[in-house]
Amino acid sequence: MPLYKSIEVNSQTTVKIWKIEESYNELFQPLDLKKSSLERVLGMKSELHQRGFLSVRHLLREFGYTDKDLFYDDNGKPYLKDGKHISITHSFTFSGVIIGDKEVGIDIEKQREKIGIIAHKFINYEFEYLIKDSDYYIRRLTIIWGIKESLYKLFATPGMLFKEHFLVIPFMVEDEQTVAWIDYEGKKYRFNAAFLEFEGFTCAYIVPNE
Repeated sequence: MPLYKSIEVNSQTTVKIWKIEESYNELFQPLDLKKSSLERVLGMKSELHQRGFLSVRHLLREFGYTDKDLFYDDNGKPYLKDGKHISITHSFTFSGVIIGDKEVGIDIEKQREKIGIIAHKFINYEFEYLIKDSDYYIRRLTIIWGIKESLYKLFATPGMLFKEHFLVIPFMVEDEQTVAWIDYEGKKYRFNAAFLEFEGFTCAYIVPNE
């Protein structure tokens, strides 16, 4: 399938989402992968992960980049050779990329009931405004997880914990935006976050200040 969504976050930042409907071969054939990427995708045991990996390379093409423009640091954080900031995500049948002039983060998650079972592992303060028997509980948990995952990708600092170091300000699902904080080693960082839902999935991303 062609591009599923394209969101102009601001004048310097864009989000693009791909719905993965193609076969592995259909995704693979048009791409020119560098050696390390080829070895990585061929070494994946799951075709679902292979297709997710390849669909991200198609999203790069939508931005005007190729696989050769992308590299990773020792913490696994992606970078672009031209200095632009990038974050990558894929979950089941969707993948997403955000690119901007400032640090960015993005995450896509499938909305699943089991997130309620592990909520205590990544939530502390947020329990103060969540209502467990609400119809929105699972959706709001998924949004919080996506925002915290996006923050983690942006900061890429080993030792950070979702429950202890990340905080998401109260929001409604209809808001499609909120504020998040990182409180780490005596320093506080404020970020704007946005989110959207589609086909049982949630995409959250960090919105850089203009």
